[in-house]
Amino acid sequence: MIIKSGYVTIIGKPNVGKSTLMNSLIGSKLSIVTNKPQTTRKKILGILSHENYQIIFLDTPGILHPEYMLQESMMQFVNRSVADADVLLFIIDVESDKDGTKLIADTTVNKILKKRKKKILLLNKIDLSNQLTVEKIISNISEKNIFDKIIPISASNGFNLSSIINAIIEFLPEHPKYFPDDQLSDENERFFVSEIIREKIFEQYRDEIPYSTEVIIEEFKEREKGKNFIKAQIVIERETQKPIILGNKGDAIKILGKAARKSVEEFLQREVYLELFVKVKEKWRTNKILLKNYGYNPDDK
Repeated sequence: MIIKSGYVTIIGKPNVGKSTLMNSLIGSKLSIVTNKPQTTRKKILGILSHENYQIIFLDTPGILHPEYMLQESMMQFVNRSVADADVLLFIIDVESDKDGTKLIADTTVNKILKKRKKKILLLNKIDLSNQLTVEKIISNISEKNIFDKIIPISASNGFNLSSIINAIIEFLPEHPKYFPDDQLSDENERFFVSEIIREKIFEQYRDEIPYSTEVIIEEFKEREKGKNFIKAQIVIERETQKPIILGNKGDAIKILGKAARKSVEEFLQREVYLELFVKVKEKWRTNKILLKNYGYNPDDK
């Protein structure tokens, strides 16, 4: 029996549906999803295994032009994931790029498009668009002969996902499986818990607050009797942000803790006691040492 296996990197501008797509393809929520751009900060690996193939998806931060060190590190995750890929999945939002030219005009995207990789363009959110717009994009981009395939999809509705899988399998190399069939990711539970808490911060707080926060799991204790104990530090950049996170008499962080605990328990499939506290780390998004401690490795190129 022929086995095909390989790495498939999902890339696109912020908020086009990359994380929603990977979660839909895997059939499990590995990447956090919010309606705010730049929710994904690191590479998230998700594994789809079948009898005769294994697809290792890499969900990446949205392509942007970095303004500070954290964003530079985010783009390094993108570049490394592109280098590792056998197949590239480019996603555009058909409603925000109605003729497909924004994608191709972006200088950072252009550099990636020149890579000698199999490339599939996904036209996402077609359920919010119309047939004429989709046909126009396909016509405009097909003329440029950049992509090996163009597939209209709706990641949130699960439309045309089988077409994506079939296209990927066509381009994957023959190779033994990289991971056991029952493994969904290479990350541990602590990582996913921190991401879930960060997702709830993005959902609950407005404006700059979510982008100024990082979540560090300080303790993660599994108990034979009673609930698992998780202690999480919410890192912020300025003292003035602390009362916003806490809220009046601690009301806001209580709401956050309740929402986060519920989602963590759903993910872990067991009860937990979640303790949240806030710590100020001045300008952590531009601090090389802190970024390294938080897993961003800003020196990597």
